[in-house]
Amino acid sequence: MKVRNMLSWFCVFLVSLIVTVSCTPSQTHTSNTASTPSAIKAIQIGFSAWPGWFPWQVAQEQDLFTANKVKANLKWFDGYLDSINALATTQLDGNSQTLNDTISSVAAGADLVIVLTNDNSQGNDQIIVRQGINSIKDLKGKKVAAEEGTVDHFLLLLGLEKAGLTQADIQFQPLETGAAAAAFAAGKLDAVGVFAPFTSKALLLPGSKTLFSSTDFPGAISDHLVVTRKMIQERPQDVQALVNTWFETLKFIAANKQKATEIIAKRAGTNLKEYQQYEAGTAIFTLEQNLKAFAPGNDRASLSFTAKEISKSLLKSGLIKQEPDLSKLFDDRFVKAYADKAGKV
Repeated sequence: MKVRNMLSWFCVFLVSLIVTVSCTPSQTHTSNTASTPSAIKAIQIGFSAWPGWFPWQVAQEQDLFTANKVKANLKWFDGYLDSINALATTQLDGNSQTLNDTISSVAAGADLVIVLTNDNSQGNDQIIVRQGINSIKDLKGKKVAAEEGTVDHFLLLLGLEKAGLTQADIQFQPLETGAAAAAFAAGKLDAVGVFAPFTSKALLLPGSKTLFSSTDFPGAISDHLVVTRKMIQERPQDVQALVNTWFETLKFIAANKQKATEIIAKRAGTNLKEYQQYEAGTAIFTLEQNLKAFAPGNDRASLSFTAKEISKSLLKSGLIKQEPDLSKLFDDRFVKAYADKAGKV
């Protein structure tokens, strides 16, 4: 699992984001549950420290959940892994997590559904190497660490495959992300797979550099709003309201950059300078990009294609015991309903 926890850092966010979406909440879905937020039990939604998920904090502070007639209890997790486990054991109704981790949970028996794409990693996940290593082939026989089963581990495997190598060709060290960055900075490893802000920690090793990153594999690392299937079956109108809230939040951020940045920086525990260091590393998805991502395709622009690729990689690496059924993993009706209201379909 990818542990996107942090100690006093940043959020990356595309401050110049322009999202042309409708602010009208969709009423496409109905159920027997009362529609007003005061009449129903609050939805439990988890999120943690990753640039593409900080907009939820803006939504909460600007009361955008209520504006969309959904009662949501936004729960912050210092440890991303804790949020993954909370959703998998139905302690949460929804969570912000990666496609990679969602597939792992489904393979282990969790019944989860992806209803929204928040972002794609665009450089914030990196394979960093010590001085003297200048190509992926140079990693052969070297000590390389990453948190096993995480998207950074997946990124490492993609790079090795591109160079005609496998994990068996390196001395793989499974370490928690923070520990891996520290070990590399201390000169105990030859290379490490980490995400921001741990990239900065790793690069403290003199002579170290980024060998490759998620920029080299567009679409390989995506982040999402994931909900339980029970949530969709019993309260579809609230899932719709969450999706509506997300797009309204992006519109608010585009129109109120300074205020939104202050909210995000406070939640991230960082200053503006640190925040800006990571700005280009995450691509927040617009409504149009969401529609494209949910569509079938033959490359990583398509979520279904990428999910199959990740599933095979996890199985090959022994991180899952069998490939899960991915046929019901994605549900695009909520994004489409919002797009229909916005006149985008």
